[in-house]
Amino acid sequence: MSQALHPMLNIAIKAARTAGALINRASMDVDLLRISSKAPNDFVTEVDQAAERAIIEVLLTAYPGHGILAEESGREHGAKDSDYLWIIDPLDGTTNFIHGFPVYAVSIALAFKGQVQQAVVYDPSRNDLFYASKGRGAFLNDKRLRVSKRIRMSDSLIGTGFPFRKGDNFKRYVKMFEAVMQNCAGLRRPGAAALDLCYVAAGYYDGFFETGLSPWDIAAGSLMITEAGGLIGNFTGDSDFLYQREVVAGNPKIYGQLVQTLAPYTKVIKAEAASGTPGSLPPPAEETGLTPEAALTAALGASETLSDPVASVPKKPTAVRIRKSDIKPGG
Repeated sequence: MSQALHPMLNIAIKAARTAGALINRASMDVDLLRISSKAPNDFVTEVDQAAERAIIEVLLTAYPGHGILAEESGREHGAKDSDYLWIIDPLDGTTNFIHGFPVYAVSIALAFKGQVQQAVVYDPSRNDLFYASKGRGAFLNDKRLRVSKRIRMSDSLIGTGFPFRKGDNFKRYVKMFEAVMQNCAGLRRPGAAALDLCYVAAGYYDGFFETGLSPWDIAAGSLMITEAGGLIGNFTGDSDFLYQREVVAGNPKIYGQLVQTLAPYTKVIKAEAASGTPGSLPPPAEETGLTPEAALTAALGASETLSDPVASVPKKPTAVRIRKSDIKPGG
């Protein structure tokens, strides 16, 4: 790499490449892998677990005082009260991986005092390395990334992800799908959100939206997008999206149009929780005293409900942040 990288970003890249090597070796003998199911259509393999262990070992060897939030092991490792939090998805796109469909990635982000500072998304099947440091731009290998310049939805290619877990509200998604599809040039669903967000940063997509995502799916990609000149938020345009299980991203023009289209389909977590709507999601962690992980676990087991469409004016997003209260255990 031609430019000097932040030391913590270098460690993240080392961890991502270590995990990627494990994944590439396993991809040659997928039929021999032990595969289990966390939930219907939500798979985990021994490769996910081995890659996560390898990532954590690299990170904590270099920075033993840092905290860890990982998909398979949660907050079991690392310091629980550190200002530094590594957010890890060792294999985003596991279903693709076990079917031999080569769209999957390793995602690693570092938050400091609630703000994402470093990010790596590594596509091992293509040896594509996306990386970003806050204030220093986003890159694919050595190429600087910029979001696309399209301004009309009718010309835009939009990425998404289909709901697949038990309890996902398919009717709600079909309404969103129809609203977006009828107004854009095409809709794509490769099946790895971390890469989808990088594709927005690279300008391959003009926008992206999905529901049901977890912090480890989107933390790294969110920094790629903002460093490439794009915007990311929840369906109403707020920057509080990591724990909201809905996300929309894009270049500034397309982002604004997507927010206008998708705002009526927001989960409206506070309103639904206050009204006691059956199947509503729990309120944000800071309002319940739960840790973000506990709130997220509750959300994963809850059904999403479609709120009544309401007029909504997109709000200007602010910096991508994770609140300090979100990264400390206990209420």
